[in-house]
Amino acid sequence: MPKGLVIIISAPSGTGKSTICQRLLKSRRNIRYNVTCTTRAPRPGETDGRHYFFVDREEFKRRIRNHEFVEWAMVHDQYYGVPRSFLESTVEKGLDVLLAIDVQGAQTLKRKYPDCVLIFLLPPSITTLKERLQSRREASESLAKRLANSRGELGAAKNYDYLVVNDDLDKAVSHISSIITAEGLRLSRRRQVDLDHLVR
Repeated sequence: MPKGLVIIISAPSGTGKSTICQRLLKSRRNIRYNVTCTTRAPRPGETDGRHYFFVDREEFKRRIRNHEFVEWAMVHDQYYGVPRSFLESTVEKGLDVLLAIDVQGAQTLKRKYPDCVLIFLLPPSITTLKERLQSRREASESLAKRLANSRGELGAAKNYDYLVVNDDLDKAVSHISSIITAEGLRLSRRRQVDLDHLVR
């Protein structure tokens, strides 16, 4: 059985990656979401274990010491980390794993899993991005920091395999779903045994 794909979606805050991930999980049976661990506080409507694993800094540092993360980083003054056990066991079962992580984490995972698929989600414009962040009613200090960080994140988009603009949610989901399908069909991902019976 071929291993599952590791699919990474990165985007500046407010670009819609969480919504797109939810849509992909509903529309594709073979995909699982790798819930990230974080020290930031939950936003309204977020639940522990579904959107993130919310832990305090001491617990996060304990997990770092125990090598429980395949990668971790400090983003917007908060810790974020990808739990190792779920990712590795899921791809071994032949299921795809979807991660929504920052650009630092994406590059770390690319080094550890060279076959992973990197997708960068772009906002239609910086103006649209600012409007989306303002609609969250974030504190002005947090908003300014996220907008400043977004410029650096946009600069890292050139290191990704695919760029998708989220100017229309349905279209963006369709494009990313098509990318996942095409990547799963790559000849380089198929085992030779899958082809042997065709050439005998």
